[in-house]
Amino acid sequence: MSTALQKSPLRTAPETFEDGPGGGYGEKLRLRRKVKGLSLQQVASATSISIGQLSQIERGISAPSLRSLRNICQALDMPMGWLFDGHAEADPEESGMVVRAKARRAIALSAGAMTKELLTPDACTGIQMMRIVIQPGGASGEEPYTTKGGARCATVLQGALGLEVDGRSLVLERGDSFAFVATHRLRFWCIGAGPCELIWAVTPAIY
Repeated sequence: MSTALQKSPLRTAPETFEDGPGGGYGEKLRLRRKVKGLSLQQVASATSISIGQLSQIERGISAPSLRSLRNICQALDMPMGWLFDGHAEADPEESGMVVRAKARRAIALSAGAMTKELLTPDACTGIQMMRIVIQPGGASGEEPYTTKGGARCATVLQGALGLEVDGRSLVLERGDSFAFVATHRLRFWCIGAGPCELIWAVTPAIY
């Protein structure tokens, strides 16, 4: 495979979250807002998101960026991990320590071009591990993950990954890995005609 860096067609597009039919994270956000007794105006003011856009996000019409979704969750005092869909109930004896493959919680981003599965339990907040699959043409947004320190690391299991950290662009292939301080500005995307699969770890947990 050529190691020439291929720019993603989604170069300037933000990482967005796709809501599914029949209610998804938008409905969860709406219910949480109701539980907290907050109006659309109050949440909009706290997040600098317009009332109209916030309403569309709740109804699953508009896909928010990662930054916007994080701000909404902060305004609603809820972890982003609550937005992931679960496939099965965990064994009570293993809860907080083991995540079985059939019980992984997942979320779709960028109109389905990227999926993330949580591999660590919610109780472990000091570190979080994810399986990320990026389809051809899929890309993340371009923003720092956090201003509170921590680190990010990953290894490529399949395909090729384009990685940009603070403006420095790299290509990583199967078996390659990386790590960096979490405050660095990051963007990553799938290179080639096949999907790219990663195991990604972050400290502290972000979802």
